[in-house]
Amino acid sequence: MDVRSQIGMMFHLDKCIGCHTCSIACKNIWTDRRGTEYMWWNNVETKPGTGYPTQWEDQEKYRGGWEKDGNDLYLKSTSKKQIVPNIFHNPAQPSMDDYYEPWTYDYQNLFTAPEGNDQPTARPISMVTGEYMDIEAGPNWDDDLGGSPIYARNDPNLKSLTPEQRLQLFSVEQLVLYYFPRICNHCLNPACVASCPSGALYKRGEDGIVLVDQKRCRAWRSCVSACPYKKVYFNWFTGKSEKCILCFPRVETGQAPACFHSCVGRIRYLGVLLYDASRIEEVARADEKDLIEAQRSLILDPNDPRVIDAALAGGVHPSVIESAQQSPIYKFVVDWKIALPPHIEYRTLPMLFYVPPLSPVIATRKDDRLNSVSDDFFHDIESSRVPLKFLSGLFGAGHDGKLRYALKKQKAVRWYRRAVTVGDVDMETAEKILQQADCTKEEAEEIYRLTAMCSFEDRFVIPPANREEAIEMLKEPFEHKQSAGFGFLSGPRRGL
Repeated sequence: MDVRSQIGMMFHLDKCIGCHTCSIACKNIWTDRRGTEYMWWNNVETKPGTGYPTQWEDQEKYRGGWEKDGNDLYLKSTSKKQIVPNIFHNPAQPSMDDYYEPWTYDYQNLFTAPEGNDQPTARPISMVTGEYMDIEAGPNWDDDLGGSPIYARNDPNLKSLTPEQRLQLFSVEQLVLYYFPRICNHCLNPACVASCPSGALYKRGEDGIVLVDQKRCRAWRSCVSACPYKKVYFNWFTGKSEKCILCFPRVETGQAPACFHSCVGRIRYLGVLLYDASRIEEVARADEKDLIEAQRSLILDPNDPRVIDAALAGGVHPSVIESAQQSPIYKFVVDWKIALPPHIEYRTLPMLFYVPPLSPVIATRKDDRLNSVSDDFFHDIESSRVPLKFLSGLFGAGHDGKLRYALKKQKAVRWYRRAVTVGDVDMETAEKILQQADCTKEEAEEIYRLTAMCSFEDRFVIPPANREEAIEMLKEPFEHKQSAGFGFLSGPRRGL
């Protein structure tokens, strides 16, 4: 057993209000430099929708992630034979049009325009070429237009739906959407790291954060193609790849990442997970239908004495183990099984999990009464406006068993709390729903507390960084203490 620690993340989609505060916080801190204008390390998409970059989930087009051939795993985007040809032409790499051409406005024209009969305007100017341009797309171009056949019909997750379900999803009177915030998943089996010919991408041993060494990066851009979530970007000005660093300078000082800290809906959770690194390849090779449970089995119980002993023997600090024992991510993912990884079929084993959203029920109104399509307790899950097939394509590799379980447990908690606080549901009915959802009263109360009544300290359990011990192996910590936590002493630039 090779026990290592990993910072895990969880987003509760039922609480996301689509305010984009997280995106702006990240943008203002990390990607306000030249060459990063088009980058959004954190972005919030509307589902159904094509996302950013456009159709990033279509791996027939972008060829990201891993594919299984027999019992072997291969990168879809590259191989030893393809590395050199791909330098000169990589057809699977997103273009500027797939993202969007960033722009600003000629505000000066508002002040310097000559006197005339028309109101002067601030024309859009490209932030890449500096020329006037016509705006055709943006990072959230289809924001809040989920269900629209104009913007959402190209969502790859719609492929598994029947024509009737698509019509139902796109009907104006039943229009429904939900928000899907995304950052780098800091995967356990990252395709970006495996694809880099120069070894510039690496996974930190102490917390699993995936970073890019700016001095070693040679602009091969294999990482951009290999990442199936398209969360590695190329800085056209410095000639280096960049990506989300999970605000590790903040995490190392006990602060939550900027996008987590600024979240208005309090949907974001962060904590430590312990996992068995010796089983990563075995888990990544599992059949698609078994991948979710296989990944859960990879995450170890931090209270198990054998795991604790193995972790200490492997160099995991006792304070990290203590933080793992208090981790909210472990509860959502392993204990309660209501948080699921996005597109587990890419086999990168993402360490960002999502609690899937409950969508409105399909019902009819007659004689001032709202009649549901079924009297079954979970009819609104089986016949929700967002079909299970759509959600399972995103959170279940096309298999809806784990997704159905998570949604049923969420609904059972809602009904139980309604019986406790409002009283319009009798407790006997609430208990039946809990039983059918494989949930106890005690578990329901704990889920409710950590979902609705959680404090900042409950959501973010950040262990001490212990960076002085990591630096000690290479450098004298007192001599280099001012550089600890920032990765490099000089800014990225072109050349060696």
